[in-house]
Order: sequence, then C-alpha cells, then structure tokens
Amino acid sequence: MLGSTYGTLTTDSRRARVIACGEQPGPAVHGRTGTDERDVSGRPLHGEVPDLDRFFRPESVAVVGASDAEGRPNTGITRQLMGWAERVGARLYPVHPTRESVFGLPCRPSVADLPEQVDLAVLLVADPLPVIEQLSDTKVKFAVAFASGFAETGEAGAAAQERLAATVERSGLRLLGPNTNLNAFERFRDDLDGPAIALITQSGHQGRPVFALQELGIRLSHWAPTGNEADLETADFISYFAQRPEVGAIACYVEGLKDGRSFLLAADRAAREGVPVVAVKVGRTETGARTAASHTGKLTGADTVVDAAMRQFGVIRVDGLDELQDTAALLARARPPQSDGVVVYSISGGTGAHFSDLATAAGLTLPTLPEAKQAELHEWIPEYLNVANPVDNGGHPVGDHRGRKIIDAILADPSVGVLICPITGPFPPMSDKLAQDLVAAAERTDKLVCVVWGSPVGTEAAYRETLLGSSRVATFRTFANCITAVRAYLDHHRFTASYRSPFDEAPRTPSPSFRKAQALMRPGNQLSEHAAKQLLRAYGIRVPREQLVTSAAAAVRAASLVGYPVVMKASAPQLAHKSELGLVKIELTSASQVRDAYRELTDIARYEGIGLDGVLVCQMVERGVEMVVGVTHDDLFGPTVTVGLGGVLVEVLRDTAVCVPPFGERQARAALDELRGRPLLDGVRGAPPADIDALVEVVLRVQRMALELGDDLAELDINPLMVLPRGQGAVALDALAVCR
Repeated sequence: MLGSTYGTLTTDSRRARVIACGEQPGPAVHGRTGTDERDVSGRPLHGEVPDLDRFFRPESVAVVGASDAEGRPNTGITRQLMGWAERVGARLYPVHPTRESVFGLPCRPSVADLPEQVDLAVLLVADPLPVIEQLSDTKVKFAVAFASGFAETGEAGAAAQERLAATVERSGLRLLGPNTNLNAFERFRDDLDGPAIALITQSGHQGRPVFALQELGIRLSHWAPTGNEADLETADFISYFAQRPEVGAIACYVEGLKDGRSFLLAADRAAREGVPVVAVKVGRTETGARTAASHTGKLTGADTVVDAAMRQFGVIRVDGLDELQDTAALLARARPPQSDGVVVYSISGGTGAHFSDLATAAGLTLPTLPEAKQAELHEWIPEYLNVANPVDNGGHPVGDHRGRKIIDAILADPSVGVLICPITGPFPPMSDKLAQDLVAAAERTDKLVCVVWGSPVGTEAAYRETLLGSSRVATFRTFANCITAVRAYLDHHRFTASYRSPFDEAPRTPSPSFRKAQALMRPGNQLSEHAAKQLLRAYGIRVPREQLVTSAAAAVRAASLVGYPVVMKASAPQLAHKSELGLVKIELTSASQVRDAYRELTDIARYEGIGLDGVLVCQMVERGVEMVVGVTHDDLFGPTVTVGLGGVLVEVLRDTAVCVPPFGERQARAALDELRGRPLLDGVRGAPPADIDALVEVVLRVQRMALELGDDLAELDINPLMVLPRGQGAVALDALAVCR
C-alpha cells in the first residue's frame, strides 16, 4: 500500500499551465458546456462539461423523504446528510408529507413548498420519477436517487430507467443515480496538502481502499458514486475533475460505460490537461461482464475495444484495487520525471537482482551507470559488489555516513529519474537508518524516490513514522505494485508530453471519395470481391491490376493485359471463403492454363449453386508481408478498425490490434507495435523491411471510410493486404464488404 508520496504539483502551476494554453481553468456556468462541432459521421468533437460545483458544494439542499424515526434507514441517511451540509455550509430543508419537523428542522410537505430554489435534492424515496417531475418546476440544479430496481434488474427495470432518464432530460436538472449511495457525502479530511485524488466508482464499496488513503496522508477531494448512470455518467465526472486545479489524478472503478464516445471525449480532455486517469474496468471475462450488468445494468463492451480506447487516450488501466490506489496516489503527487532511467538500490544482492528482473520484464529501463559513477560508488561500497545497476551496498555502509553519500551520488547521475529501494523486511538498525537516509535525500531532490517496505507486519517505526511521515517518498508494500505505478508514471508523462488530440484532426466534411463510395453500396448485401475492391479504390487504397470477365476468351485477353503470372478468382456477392471451395487459382502462366481455370471455376460455382457476376483475372503479387485491416462495429464505440497479421495467420494466431476512431498516425503506429508479429514488418531472415508507412496510410484511409460510411458499412475485411518492401507500397489482394 502506498504511503505519503513524493513531491507535489501545486495548484498554482496547474492553473498557470491551463491559462498558458489559452484555455479557461475550469467550467464557468451551470449545466452542459461545449460546442456543437461534429465530425464527418455526425458525432460530437467536443465533450460537454457539466458544472458540478453546486453539486459538490451546494448552498442549499432538500432531503426528500427525510426521517428522524429511530430504526428507519432514512434516519441514518438524513443524519449523515445534515452533517455533510453543515461541513460544506449548505442550508438543509427536510421534505416529508406527514412530518412537521425532522431533527428539529421545519419539514416541508413537498418540494413545491421549499422556501427557495435549491441546488441539490436528495431523494430518499422508492420511486424517484414522480419527484423528478415535481422538481422540474422548482428549477433545482441537481438530484440524487438512491433507489434500486432499475436497469440492473432486467428488461422491466431497464424500461423504468429509460422513463426516468427521459423525464430528467425534459426537466433540465442533472441526476446522479439511480442505484447510487452516500459516498459523495463522505467526510473528507481537510488537513492534508498537495494535489488530490478525485474518485469515481460505480460500486461504492470498491472505492473504500482509495478513500482510506487519507489515513496515510494522501488527499482526496471528491467521490462520485455514479450508480446506473441514467443521466450523469463517469465521463461527466472525468471531464469535470480534469479541470479542477486541486485534482492531481482521477481514480475510477468502472463496471460499464454508458456511452463510448462520451468516454473518449472525457479521456481526451484529461489528456489535454495532463491529468492522469487510472481505472479498474470490469469485464475482462464473460463472468465479470455478466456480473457487472446485474449490478449496475451497464454495457461492459468488448474488452479488447475498451482496452484499445483507454490506451489511445492515455487512460491507465489496472486490475486490482490495490494497484488503483497505489498508482493513482503516485501519479497525483509525483513531479514529472527528469529521465526514464530507473536505478534499483538495496542492501541485498538477491533483493536487487529479483526486483531488477521484474522491473525489466515490465518494460522499465534500468541503465548501466557510467564507469565514473561506479568508481565513485566504490569509494563507499566494497569493490567486489556490483554497482552498475542494480546497486548492492552489501549492508554495512547503510549504518554510517556512507549510506547517505551513496544515495545522493546515485540521484546526481543525469541518467537516473527514479530511485527504487526494495527493503524486503525490517532489519534494525540497518533498515531504520536506510529509511531515514532515503527520506532525507528525497527532500533535497526533484527525482522520484520509491521504497518497497516488504514487512508483512507494517507496525515498524521505520515504516509507520519515517516513511509514511514523508511527503516526498513513495512507499509501497509489494514489488508488483511499485513496478506497476512507476511504469504508469513514466508512461503517462511520456504520453502527455507529445499528446495531440485526434479530435482536432478528425474530418469535418465528407471527402470526394465518399460520393464515389456511396454509389457502390448495396444496402443489406455483401459486395462481391470486385465491388469491394472498387470501394477501396474509391478511397485511394491500392488494389492489383485486374479485370472482371465472363468468358474464357475474355479471361485470356485480360491475362495478357494484366501480365503473367495471374490469379483467377470466382466473383459473386455473398461469397466469402473462395479458397475453401476451390474458387481460387494461382500462378497461372499461360493462356491454356487461364482457359482451363475459367472453366473449372465456373463449373464449381455451378455445382455449388453460386451465381457468379464473373471471374477476376488479377495481377499476382508475391513478395511482402500479409496483413489484415478491417472494420467492425462495437456497441459502445461504433466503428472500430482492426489491423494484424493476415492470410491464414489471422485465424491461427489472432495477432491483431484495435484502433478506435478518431485516431491519428501516432495511434496507428502504436497499434502495430502491439503485435507479436511486429518484427516481420522490420524484416527477418534476410527479408527486406516492409513499407510500414504505406500500411499506416491504409489504416488511416480505412478509418476515413468507416467514419464517412458509418452504419452503412457493417463490416470490411481486407485480407490479405500485401505490404511490399519499403518504398513500394501496399496492395489489397482480397476484400470483403458488407452493407447494412
């Protein structure tokens, strides 16, 4: 578990950075903000940012269904809300049709009888719908509905939630819930300094470990328990928190997303602001997805697509709540790194070697320290010990003046951005003195100092007082969490340093290709290979020289024009797997072979009952790397683009990566880097490097096609796309397109 973390990012510097970028430091008006600018597919290019100031810091609150009768659930909730209202300085009005007062406060019989327009109405009623309808006349800004029995219960509950959402939309207020809880009204410590974590959860209990970080000195500023998200959703709170100057990181527990596009826009806003978003997203397995749906009624989405979307927009996905708390805490408070280099320093060679193995396997860079630096370290460390990285001090130097000198010398090296000291267990007085020296050194450096305190007890003074008492040292309890957090820290700053929003580059108007493509579409049908290739050609994607013929004589003439050797294929709508039916002939080198192939292809088609629109005579392209590029539709995010190893390998290895529009060249290249078969594109066993630039260009053109054709293009599969040697381009040898 992470203790008090290293460094601070002051609110003044956050605000100064936002203003320097020419943007306002935060939302200024109630409701939804943003513009109506849309991309070529009609989807918004700017997310709406609700002004939630009056939700978290209202001036007046109505508690509908308030009670002070002992033993009633509403009584405890009312009591907690009264304490919260007092802390935030809000006037509280109990509302109940049969009570004159609640806890000594005058009680109003209905919301229509409230003495003023309130900022927030908390609904402690089984059916919030009638109250929402009443609130629409009072101009209340926000409401919270705790009631369950909505989308999480099945079709009937989902229908009830749709009615509730429609009523909320008409009313003009913003609703948190239903099926939410009291987490937004918790008591937050106000004696902690530094950038804070803002917390978003769809299950309140899952946020408890992050909330408990306050007891270790980590500041929390907000907690948004979104529940079923009939109105306000995770994306709304990410957008809002990203503009709050006190927020250093956003921690999320997400069971499902309400709207994929809104999530992308919110993540984009956080990336622009440089605010890290760390998320646990349920649904990696079918069981997890099913359970999440029964809890909050959310659509979990295809996990590979969700994962890709998060990576593209810099959302850091972790699996465990312990990883969530440790990673969010480090990212909230640590200053930007001066270098990516990590040095492991320990009092045990075994510990250093073990940690270094794990860190290197996780992708951290452990640079070899320069010989001059090693010679300097050997002034205090025996010559027979390794100090190249990891640095093994042998134990005894930490007990005297040498300990601090070693740490300072390591931190002084320009290749070092992070110093990690794993202490596998307390070994007084060595571990006590080592902890003190690490804290003292951290106070005098801008570099990140991390300690892993491996004792299972956790009651030692070196841990509880020295390490957790420091605001400059990041303290972890496990190797894995330390490595996960440090990797996320370095990745986040590397990502945001060069981030360019793909929404800024998204096409606004249809291209000339769109008009050509529209004429080729056949609603409700799968296009023939020939028609699908015409579609690709319309978007500037190269296809082989080919002709569609309807006689053997025409096939021979076409072959002479295309140039031998040729490939011949049967062409017909709804024909997907030609090779399996024997409807592809390759390496034809003579007119007689072409005539025979034409007769054989048409005979097979006749036998199989396939109505051909002709036979394709195609240029044969041999030398290159076979890839696949395709388009499918995701329920959450709409059209998605897939790229991977093609040919038969796509079914055998399933080595593919997903890109979620909008994306740019950088994201397309990053997707290629995810492939296990990526080295094939660089050239292996004497093969020349492939034309990666041409491959990326095809991926971007396919994205444009997917955005412009939208739902009209249900599916596209270019397989294989032959990527030729560098400088020679890429050719779509086969294509399948399905129109909706």
